[in-house]
Amino acid sequence: MKLTTREGLASWLDSLAHEVNLIAPRDIEGVLLYRPVKSSMEIVLEFINPVLSVKEAFFPATERLLTIEKTGQQITLNETLPEGKQVVFGVRPCDARGLKVLDANFTNTEPFDPYYTQRRSNTTVVGLACHQMSPTCFCTSVGIAPNDPGDMDVMLYRVEDGYIVQTVTKKGQALLSALPLETKELSQNGSDLHNSYIYDQAERVPVPEMSTWLAHFRDIYWEQVAERCLSCRICAYVCPTCRCFSVRDEVLSSENGRNQYERIRCWDSCAGEAYRRIAGGHNPRPEKGQRLRNRFLCKFVYYPRQYALGYAACTGCGRCIDACPVNIDITEVMQHIEEVSQ
Repeated sequence: MKLTTREGLASWLDSLAHEVNLIAPRDIEGVLLYRPVKSSMEIVLEFINPVLSVKEAFFPATERLLTIEKTGQQITLNETLPEGKQVVFGVRPCDARGLKVLDANFTNTEPFDPYYTQRRSNTTVVGLACHQMSPTCFCTSVGIAPNDPGDMDVMLYRVEDGYIVQTVTKKGQALLSALPLETKELSQNGSDLHNSYIYDQAERVPVPEMSTWLAHFRDIYWEQVAERCLSCRICAYVCPTCRCFSVRDEVLSSENGRNQYERIRCWDSCAGEAYRRIAGGHNPRPEKGQRLRNRFLCKFVYYPRQYALGYAACTGCGRCIDACPVNIDITEVMQHIEEVSQ
């Protein structure tokens, strides 16, 4: 491993911003978000977690899939695939794991999603180890560490003299070869340095087994918790792994017998009242408790089992806890299910 100074990192980020689309934590009117930047001066380096996950850089909240042009009886479809290389800087381990969870659905299983897959292929992920954990973080409970480089291409660890640089994948190596980052050899063992990160964290939250969740499928508990749920869907929108979406066509223009439309994809959520409604009006999940239960079982049973992940589809980032306007806490739900199963 090597070490770069803060000045060296800033210079490298400035070079990246001129060469590729650089996305990094940025203060947008007091809200920290992953957004394109033109200079290292725009990047926030000291933070716990942006409000939204890095998922937006690969699976935007709203995106155009294609345009449709109809002239008389002739119809032309023009797919709008994303273009260009991008680098996402300052990614936390929980968000990088979120991308791995999304990969299982969009990239690793047919039919592949061309929009997500192309962005994923064209993007290099540069991680930044967490130096401090939020009170609502519980990543260590779901098998991630705040300094975990496993799902990154390049990993940085902040130390007193600058940042330790760890190249994790061939993609990361290619980035550092094309745009070298000024570094020097460490004067001490790099592993000892990045392993020296110490985190004050409360007792780990128990993660119930799949069979435990299913054993309590019909509990009245779900209705009780859902009494205060607003079905606002904010929990899904801030989540690094929620991937549900809806597709619709919108009119762009209509003149002289030439009609243009766009097909757009937008985030959706199983918490929405009409999410499962089908033709004829039947809704298999009409009650809030059923929808709330589905969200938790999707994270800990359905999705991990469907794609044989070997880990939960929850990264422990704590965003849903912070964002929920009625204080529904995923860790409290996990603890309850574990306790009643004893």
